[in-house]
Amino acid sequence: MAVEKAETLREQYAVMGMTCASCARSVETGLSRVPGVRSATVNLATNTAQVEYVPEEVSPEDLRKALQSLGYDLIIEERGRETSAQECDRRYNSLRRRALGALLLAAPLAILGMFFMDVPGVHYMMWLLATPLVFWFGRSFFTQAWRQLRHGVATMDTLVALSTSTAYVFSVFNTLNPAFWQIRGLEAHVYFEAAGVVIAFVLLGKWLEERAKARASSSLQKLMGLQPQTVMRLLPDGRMEEIPTARVAVGDLLLVRPGEKVPVDGRVHSGCSHVDESMLSGEPMPVAKSPGDRLWAGTVVQHSPLQLRAEQVGADTLLAQIIRTVEEAQGSKAPVQRLVDRVASVFVPVVVFIAVVSLLAWWLWGGSNGFEQGLLAFVTVLVIACPCALGLATPTAIMVGIGKGAEKGILIKNAESLELAHRIQVLALDKTGTLTVGKPVVEGLLWADDLPTGPWADVFYSLERQTQHPLAQAIAAYLESQVMPVPLTDTEQLPGLGVRARFRGEWVLAGNRALFAAEGLRLPEALEQAAKRWEGESKTVVFFACADRVLAVAAVADPIQTSAAAAIRQLRDLGIEVWLLTGDQAQSAQTVAQVLGIERVRASLMPADKEAFVRERQSEGKVVAMVGDGINDSQALARADVSIAMGHGTDIAMDVAHMVLINNDLQKMPEAIRLSRQTVRTIRQNLFWAFLYNIIGIPVAAGVLYPVYGFTLNPMFAGAAMALSSVSVVANSLRLRWAR
Repeated sequence: MAVEKAETLREQYAVMGMTCASCARSVETGLSRVPGVRSATVNLATNTAQVEYVPEEVSPEDLRKALQSLGYDLIIEERGRETSAQECDRRYNSLRRRALGALLLAAPLAILGMFFMDVPGVHYMMWLLATPLVFWFGRSFFTQAWRQLRHGVATMDTLVALSTSTAYVFSVFNTLNPAFWQIRGLEAHVYFEAAGVVIAFVLLGKWLEERAKARASSSLQKLMGLQPQTVMRLLPDGRMEEIPTARVAVGDLLLVRPGEKVPVDGRVHSGCSHVDESMLSGEPMPVAKSPGDRLWAGTVVQHSPLQLRAEQVGADTLLAQIIRTVEEAQGSKAPVQRLVDRVASVFVPVVVFIAVVSLLAWWLWGGSNGFEQGLLAFVTVLVIACPCALGLATPTAIMVGIGKGAEKGILIKNAESLELAHRIQVLALDKTGTLTVGKPVVEGLLWADDLPTGPWADVFYSLERQTQHPLAQAIAAYLESQVMPVPLTDTEQLPGLGVRARFRGEWVLAGNRALFAAEGLRLPEALEQAAKRWEGESKTVVFFACADRVLAVAAVADPIQTSAAAAIRQLRDLGIEVWLLTGDQAQSAQTVAQVLGIERVRASLMPADKEAFVRERQSEGKVVAMVGDGINDSQALARADVSIAMGHGTDIAMDVAHMVLINNDLQKMPEAIRLSRQTVRTIRQNLFWAFLYNIIGIPVAAGVLYPVYGFTLNPMFAGAAMALSSVSVVANSLRLRWAR
């Protein structure tokens, strides 16, 4: 008997209290162990957790309690995003105050330690400065370390708390009992400056890190800033009231004045104006809007007010969906991060082990000052080790890359697709609606030589208005501005052929060549030649006749996207093998391919054939991308390693795709691939320097250079280096924002 699979929910929550990669690993492990949780992914750069769980087995409150037991917190309230932002602001301001306060005390402490160690009573002065510095400004390291230790977890807070408390306690002992060392012929050194300056540098590094992380998430903040906080609602009695945008309901009539942002998705109820839609389309020119036209949240009304009838509100607006997708993508985890997670999970225990071994080695073989040197090595190893640089290397680059994509109209749904896009070898494109506009237009209209076209154009227009066929609509739209409708009777739809009706007692017809052949109608020589030429160019020809005479022929085609040729050229320059896949006939496909310079074409394909093509290329070991817009592309999009949907496409295509080109600009395809390559290159740089820093820094801190060069590392410099490593990783990721 088959077991029915329980339905799951995927939610993103803000996590409070994380300070390093080990914290993120602890939170992820803690959430994953909760019964009913299918998966949990934690992102240190965004301080978020994506959790997939079975709501019948576990509630968000259960998740929160599980994290609170580990010393962290989960924000699950309705206004979680606002609460998280407020908490991040509070944390940032607190870090800034503590870092500045610590630096004010650390400066004189360091000066005393370096230049005035022989002054009587200086140890007590240093003790006085170090105590508030370590235990007030640095209190969070100790409270977090203790909270996590109670649950068997070790993080960067553990390293800082252990190292600074060891240096502090040792210094207090030496200050109060200098004779203990003097009777053994040794000097009673104190290391208050090491403990204090380490706290100051770590706080400074965390402050700069938070500042850099905030800049890295600025793209998402810009998107959120597109949502107006309040809106004017028109009441049935004619009055207006200002309400929060969150209270707008479907069907509400809203007033949007010039210069204001549209609050929700809907249609123009009354008024005419131009609207700046550059945040969606990327096009700087405002779009004319009149009653019945669509309006999107976040776009800006220009010169005249508009009344808007709300259709999609809250989380259902296009802007809200984009924001949610960017949030989820920035919080997702790239495959390369799995290696980093495994390293981070054992990092702190290994560092503590190395520190203890360093202490013992110095004590046993370091001579008369061996214990003191060992203690310094112990403190320095704990201070210089930095899991944060490793933990931030991947998510900060991913966050900046996805944010930059969103700004450019490339909606990237997860980190994995962004990372994988740099390996694309084969890219398959649908034709209709992807390479072409997807909406037929008239590209030529020829009337019989001796015909007064004015009256007959009125008839042609009126006849084509009788049907909803896309070709007929294209002709009607083409003629609309130059004709006047005339009355027709006995309209008859001819499936697969065309349409006919009576005008002043005579039959008028519009349709394809098969209809006119069935009616026995012959074309004048000029019209026949034009029809054959257009058919040779893969255009669809529509014929118009009255009674037994052909009056006109029209060429209708789906025009190629203006950005298509440049996009194909850029893809080929990137070394990518480009294919055209279409369900259209071979002649039409070849015509489009020839214009765009695509050498590989497969035509007359069913949806399953497109998927089979993707599987075929994948079986050759190639990474395949598929670009499409319709339901018929959804199978191939789902099968592809990287799938890209056009923003005007069907919901199913956009749901299945890993990326969406919001403004339908095909040049965003090569731009997305270049962005992926830049992001992956940045991740590799970050990981290289983070690993190299620890691989070199920890042995040097332990004292491996002392036997040969007589060099040992001061804990103060170790603290500065540790702070700098995290900041440098985030700063390197920020360079992506300006990469071309």
